[in-house]
Parts: sequence; C-alpha cells; structure tokens
Amino acid sequence: MTNDSPLKYQQLRVVIVGHVDHGKSTLIGRLLYDTDSLPEGKFEELQKISKKRGAEAIEWSFVLDAMQAERDQAVTIDTTQIWFSTEARDYVIIDAPGHREFLKNMISGAAAADAAVLVVDATEGVREQTRRHAYLLHLLGLRQVAVVINKMDMVEYDAERFTQVSREVESYLSSIGLHASHIVPISARHGDMIAQRSEHMDWYKGKALTAVLDSFEVAMPPVAQPLRFPIQDVYHQDKKRYIVGRVETGILRKGDKLMFSPTGEEATVTSLAVWPHDENKVEARAGESIGITLDDKIFVERGHVGSHVKNPPMLSNVFRANIFWLADRPMKVGNSYKVRYGTQESTVSVQSIERVIDTQDLAQSGEAGEVKRNAVAEITLRARELLPLDPYIDNSRMGRLVLYDGHDVAGGGTISMEGYADQRRAEKPVAQNIYQVESLTSYEARARQNRHYGAVFWFTGLSGAGKSTLAIAVERALFERGYHTYVLDGDNVRHGLNSDLGFSPEDRAENIRRIGEVAALMADAGNICVTAFISPYREDRDRARKASPARFHEIYVKADLATCEGRDPKGLYKKARGGQIKEFTGIDSPYEPPENPEMVVDTQNNDVETCVQQVIDYIEAQIVVKEDSKAVAG
Repeated sequence: MTNDSPLKYQQLRVVIVGHVDHGKSTLIGRLLYDTDSLPEGKFEELQKISKKRGAEAIEWSFVLDAMQAERDQAVTIDTTQIWFSTEARDYVIIDAPGHREFLKNMISGAAAADAAVLVVDATEGVREQTRRHAYLLHLLGLRQVAVVINKMDMVEYDAERFTQVSREVESYLSSIGLHASHIVPISARHGDMIAQRSEHMDWYKGKALTAVLDSFEVAMPPVAQPLRFPIQDVYHQDKKRYIVGRVETGILRKGDKLMFSPTGEEATVTSLAVWPHDENKVEARAGESIGITLDDKIFVERGHVGSHVKNPPMLSNVFRANIFWLADRPMKVGNSYKVRYGTQESTVSVQSIERVIDTQDLAQSGEAGEVKRNAVAEITLRARELLPLDPYIDNSRMGRLVLYDGHDVAGGGTISMEGYADQRRAEKPVAQNIYQVESLTSYEARARQNRHYGAVFWFTGLSGAGKSTLAIAVERALFERGYHTYVLDGDNVRHGLNSDLGFSPEDRAENIRRIGEVAALMADAGNICVTAFISPYREDRDRARKASPARFHEIYVKADLATCEGRDPKGLYKKARGGQIKEFTGIDSPYEPPENPEMVVDTQNNDVETCVQQVIDYIEAQIVVKEDSKAVAG
C-alpha cells in the first residue's frame, strides 16, 4: 500500500477493549510507537519516566498516563481519542479510562466506531470483562472485530497456548453471534506482531495487527439509506425560518418534499442554508449539518425527524430495546426514564423486562423484575406519545438509544421493533372526500325494540386461555334468553373478512382494526357483539375501543403462559416451540395484558361454568334496558 492509496484519505475509528490488566494501554502505547505516531519527544520522556519508576524496560502504558495527565490539565472529556497512522491510512483509537467510563462511552461517544480490537491475556484467557465487552460489541452491532491474544512472551510464544485461548474466545463469541475476523498472537510489551511480524512466532501465518486493521473497511457515509433529518432547532433569521439539523442518512435536496414525524406534516424544501453562506448549495448528504427553509410554515420542533414521504420512520409508542444497564439503582418494571436518540428526547416507562442476560456465563433469566448494574437485558419501553423510530437493524445511526435516570446516563443500547407494528398506517384514512350518513333509526330506538342495548364485549388473552370456549357458551346463553347476539372469532374472520392478512405485527394490527370497526357497527345495530381475539397489543385494543368507546367492554380472559401451553388445544404452542410457527404470541411475540379492563375472568383457577356465569352476569348488568330508563321512556 502506498501513500497515494485512496485508503489514506479514510479514517478508521477503532475501539480497543479488554479485561483490566490484559494489556490494553500497553498495546495502544506500542501501536503509537511502532507506527511512528508518538508526538515528538514523547519517546525520550517515556524512557525517563520508565527509568524513574524503576521499570526494567519501557512501560508503553505510560503513554496513556502522560496523555491523560495533559488532558486533565485542560478539560475533562468523556471520550479519549488517540490518533495514529499506518502507511495505508489514519486511525482514531477510541479509549476511555476506567471500566465504568468505558461502558458509558461505548454507549454514547464511541457508538460510531468502525471496528474493535478485543484484547485477551494469553496467561489468563477469557475473563469476566472480556465477556462483557464482547457482548457490548455485539449489542452495538460492531461486526469488524479483531482479537489479539496478548502477553505471548509470558507463555514463551507457545503455539498450543495460543490455540487453546483462541478456541475459548471463538466459543464465547460464537455463542453471542459475534465473529472475530482475525485472531492475532501478540506481545504488546515487546512489539511482536503489532506492526511487524515476529521471529518468535514463525508458526503464525496470519497478518500482524496493523495489517489486520488496514484490511477493515471504513463505514461509508450511509447516503444510500432512506433520508433521516432529525431536527436540532428552529432558527429565525433575516425574516426567514430555518429548520436546522444534521442529515444522518440519505440525501436531502432542494425541491424535495419532506414528511416530518411524528406529526406527519409535509412541506417542500425551498432552499438549503450553510454558514458561511453558499447560494449554490442545493444538496446535503449524510453527515452534513445544514439549515433548510420550507414552502409552508408547518409545525416542527427539536426531535421531529424529516424524511422523504415514501420511506418515513416507523411510528409507535411501544418498542423493544437491547440494553446494557450502568446505574447503581436497578432498572425495574414500571420505572420511568428519559430516552434519547438522534435529537429526540422523551419519557418512557419500562413495560416489561423479557430477559436478563448474565454476560459471565450467558445464563438467561426470563420475566425478571429488575436489571442490575452492568447487566444486559431485553426490555420493552412505552411512551405516552407516538415516537419516530428506526430499528437498529435498519438504521444503525438512528437505532441506538441512551437512557437517563435523572441527569445521569443509566444505560443504553439498540432499538428493536420486533413484534410491534408501525402505527403510522392506522393514523389516518387513505380515502378522501368521504362523508358520514345519519341513519333514521337511532341506537336508542333499536334498544327500545330489542329491550337491550347493543355493545361490544372484547375478550383478550393468550391462545389457550379459553376465549373462544367462553364466547361461544356466552353467546348461546344470551341467545336462549332472547338477546340479539353474535360472536366474532379470530379464526372465523380470517376465513373471510381478513383472509388477506398474515400474522406479522402490521397484519395483526390491521386485523384488530377491522374487527374493531365491524364490532362497533354490530353494536350500533343493537347486537351484543362478543369477540374472541388474542389481540396482543394494548395499542390495537385501545384503537378498537375508539371505534365505539361508550359501548366497548374489555374482558381479560386470564391464564398464564404455562397453563395455556399445557392446554394447547390446537397444538400451536408445540409447533411454535418446534420452530414451525414464527411470531407466536407468548413465545417469540409479546402479549400485553390489559392495564384496566372492565372485567377479569380467571380461567386458570375457575371452571368453565363459573366463568360463563360471571360473564353473563356482567353483560346483563350492562345491556338490559330498564323500564324507567330514558331509552324506554323516550
């Protein structure tokens, strides 16, 4: 590689991690020396310090100590950045003093690293922090990972020991879905296999560390991804209104029609502004900070996300996150925290903690009530308002989040929308120029004739909880008592009305939306509509309620997963456990129990007859028209 290489104009950001005392600082110092990147006079200073401290040889870790001391005299910074160069290109090492600071910086400052070097001591092998740091790399989506087995001089450059530790590392990385591109035996203290090959390890045929780093790719500016323009601020200057922010992904051009989420308001870009002024500026690419003017004075504010109309971010008030918890105070279900991603800040509450993972042995505890310090967890968060969200898997720049407990960074991780639907589709009807028609027969008139009110009794619960069994028995009992009633069952409607829908989160949301509208019409027609749908998402049930809010009764058919799985009347749980059914509620797709249902029927602890009678009693108390009621008198 020559100095004229295109790579020379690239800068690779590398984070170096590893268990304490495995030689991370020594490696960084040696890297600077071997690549001739030490500041002038620093080597001589290092010799003096090492001699003064009684060290037999140069202690390369003193390089970082000296740099840190210089920084401490200036200003405190979160992320330490150290530059070095090879013949191929320039590098930035993202480092942080101390384990706790490192974890914070990995989540906030160092999230943009292109590659990572995991340092493992040849004498000790994989240790606790090795596992934690590796899991964090996995959590943050870093895929270019090199492992260095350090202190090979301490094991007499033994090839068998290198193989043994390499297998241990590979086994752990494989178990968390991470793959090391290269595993390099090194001695940072003596410079073996750092920038040059080592005569001590002629049995190793792979690349030295700097050659490995040179083989990594710099993440290209994500201009090919959908446009994301998080708004930083709104300025008013020279009687113009500038929407200011940084283009995180995609390309923004003058004349583009933008949609701003979560409001969904749209406007066209009339100009791009940069300072100093450039009247020829008509395009901004990912990574550029700009101001734009719009042809319409729509409402936008900090945190809103501009996108092209065709491919906006998802909207949801509930989402999943894979997080690493840093705070002393454990995260608990029900607690509220501030979440930040892009320029968006919002308050969220912890709806559930699905899984806590011990990074030491990767043991998983399901349905845990709290996440303790330094633990990794899969959680579900809920906000009061709709948030513009990009899953990390789709957009790594927008898909990372930081959680604050008060003013302190408490944790961070990545956003996942697995199991949850984009709620944007349900926000407004597609059809235009539609007008409601008033019937000449009122709801009250139908009630007088039927001698009961129409209503919706919405059964929700896990598969196997007994919804259909109850609904059919209740329908029969009501019919025999002279009521107009009908059951809308999950399987039945999918044979007709919703036969075009699958079981993706989006299709399940649409399924419930349609049923909610149909049930509302049936209630308006004077019928007692009993529905039996898992309807796993609280948001979907709330939307079904909105179709007929005064006549909607949510009935939670309660039985826990173990009970339902034990019943398994259709054999669906068995298939889901066997991988034949994906996204099955309770197994690999969430179920959100009602928070304040009108009624709870406990089918786990009561027999069918008891439950049916409880429901009948409740329904009759709600729908019977009393003789002196206004409906009858009117």
